[in-house]
Amino acid sequence: MAVNIVLESGFQCRCYPFRSELVLPFLPRPREERILASQHSREADADSLQSLLSGWDNPIFACYPEVAVDVSSSQAGNLAVKVHNILYPYRFTKEMIHSMQVLQQVDNKFIACLINTRSEVNEYSDGNLLVLVDQHAAHERIRLEQLIAESYEKPSAVSGKKKLLSSIICPPLEIEVTEEQRRLLRCCYKSLEDLGLGLSFPENRNQILVGKVPLCFMEREANELRRKRQPVAKSIVEELIQEQIELLQTTGGARGTLPLTFLKVLASQACHGAIKFNDSLTMEESSQLIEALSCCQLPFQCAHGRPSMLPLADIDHLPQEKQPKPNLAKLRKMAQAWQLFGKQRHHHGTER
Repeated sequence: MAVNIVLESGFQCRCYPFRSELVLPFLPRPREERILASQHSREADADSLQSLLSGWDNPIFACYPEVAVDVSSSQAGNLAVKVHNILYPYRFTKEMIHSMQVLQQVDNKFIACLINTRSEVNEYSDGNLLVLVDQHAAHERIRLEQLIAESYEKPSAVSGKKKLLSSIICPPLEIEVTEEQRRLLRCCYKSLEDLGLGLSFPENRNQILVGKVPLCFMEREANELRRKRQPVAKSIVEELIQEQIELLQTTGGARGTLPLTFLKVLASQACHGAIKFNDSLTMEESSQLIEALSCCQLPFQCAHGRPSMLPLADIDHLPQEKQPKPNLAKLRKMAQAWQLFGKQRHHHGTER
């Protein structure tokens, strides 16, 4: 049954006060009912996702079968030992890389090596830990440290300071700054020259002129223009100046490392020129790569911070199983039989 309602303003409307299906869905439900409904919704979503994944044939990674372990039997103890072996803590040092034994390249992406992590290291003993070295990450780290070393001028005999190589920009870059930022930069512009920045301060109080920038910035600019992309020198310089302003505001100008902006530019250069995945390496090239990596200051991470190597298995923790010696005479007979079988098939194929 419908009821007509006339308001004082003259507005008329019709409602259905006795139709429960229009009202009940919007009434608040009891707390227990809401909890049960939420659990049913999550279980339904999980079931649908599980059914989707179970029916999906992943073309890249094989789906390994799940193995059930009876925790009430001896299987649990064996599992604990295996997990402990997998998660065994290792402490890598640079000295270990010097004695790293190269095995071979794997899938044109990694270099399999053996490292000796034993407490008592004998130079004549073989390594115990099998690791995979990411060939791209390793070469990227090598190139980054080479680029950093090549970015400095030769230190003068008088001051002994290390200054970054710079490049002159003509006309100078016009950078907009606030009056407070301009004051900070003017107080410390001499120290910024060590970073390859040459600043001048025109009469306009909201602007500075940059006549010199680090050489790697202009090399990055040239690479971008060669690829027919937009210029990036001004944006990089603005980022470097903003970084230095924040450093002046927080630490008063104390500087212990290279600017992050500078390292990002060099990391990009190191990445683009490094060995890529699917690049085939000979045994000699792989050994040279590992030898160069051992000379790096931070050999365990790439230019962007990713790990350069990953431990796989410790030979000392693997169960030593006695395997029977192969029957060479039987294997030789099987090989001869296969060769004879192949010749007969070829002979019958030519007769047809």
